[in-house]
Amino acid sequence: MSPEQWSKAFERQQKAWLSETASDLYASLLNWWRRHGRRDLPWRLLPDGRQPGPGDLLPVYPVWVAEVMLQQTRLAVVLPFWRRWRSRFPDLESLAAASRQEVLHCWQGLGYYARARRLHGVATQLAAVRRPLPTDRAGLERLPGLGRTTAAAIAATAGNSPDPILDGNVMRVLARLLAFPAPPRQATPLFWSMVELLLDHRGARDFNQALMDLGALVCRPRGPLCHHCPWQTPCHAYAKGIQHQLPVRQAPTPIPHVMVGVGIVLDQQGKVLIGQRQPDGLLGGLWEFPGGKQEPGETMADTVVRELQEEVGLTVAVGPELLRFDHAYTHRRLTFAVYLCRVVAGEARPVASQQVAWVWPHDLHHYPFPAANARMIQALREHSGEA
Repeated sequence: MSPEQWSKAFERQQKAWLSETASDLYASLLNWWRRHGRRDLPWRLLPDGRQPGPGDLLPVYPVWVAEVMLQQTRLAVVLPFWRRWRSRFPDLESLAAASRQEVLHCWQGLGYYARARRLHGVATQLAAVRRPLPTDRAGLERLPGLGRTTAAAIAATAGNSPDPILDGNVMRVLARLLAFPAPPRQATPLFWSMVELLLDHRGARDFNQALMDLGALVCRPRGPLCHHCPWQTPCHAYAKGIQHQLPVRQAPTPIPHVMVGVGIVLDQQGKVLIGQRQPDGLLGGLWEFPGGKQEPGETMADTVVRELQEEVGLTVAVGPELLRFDHAYTHRRLTFAVYLCRVVAGEARPVASQQVAWVWPHDLHHYPFPAANARMIQALREHSGEA
């Protein structure tokens, strides 16, 4: 049997099994969730704090913000940021009225800043034409940064629309339930068809949230709590004793290591030079100390001299190294070498930056910086005697 034939046979077999057991799976999952699920998350509640009933609609704005924040970020990290955001931007209108700098500053520390820029962009665009946020999946999918799963999660949570979701938690649960013997992302259409079979369209909001909670709380990536799982008995992986081996993981992609030279340039008054990144692209709109990637054949001092000339038009003399540290992003690992510098020639101007500014070290907290810059700022303050 060819791999394609096997895949089709597996799909037919599992679809037949799910069709027979879907109602029992649905009922047992919801019974578990009503006792143990994360039903008190603030965006899952009505404005008066009550649990929503089947006919209740939730405000879409707080759900939209939460689901965008939850893209690639754990719930425990998101919660304080969501509360801070809601305090600062309680509705779409207040978000639209804010500046990009205010938005990025509020998001500072959460990472993946393109999400904040997209939220702000959507708010300003809708405010300009006086339109509310859409509440249906199709309308939400037309917004920047929302794929099928995030749009469905928003639509189902806010409006109880009959849309299933397929995030990492759900794929892991299904991979174990069905004992799927390959990386789930190699068969995404199959998993969509499976989750659609499971969904009871009368209660998509509760079902989606229950399935996500099952993956997050019980069917965990490591150390699944099978004895607490409502699907322990029908789980194919548990029956075979292979739940710890699933889902099958794809071979990891090597993470590149990049050396970065950074210049801390102080003027005669003690102010420090910072530059704002261009609005689009990685970390767009954030402020940083000028610097960049080391090129082949360069010393770190060479890198700092070249980068400051290219970014802000300054010729500098590189002084002592202030600190060196590693910082990991999802797809790469950086080593920052940070040097104190003095200006030899030129005046700072935004050559590659959006704009530049000379700032007192104690005022740096007014500017949104990438997370890696926090250690540089602390080292600068200690050097300046402001720690």
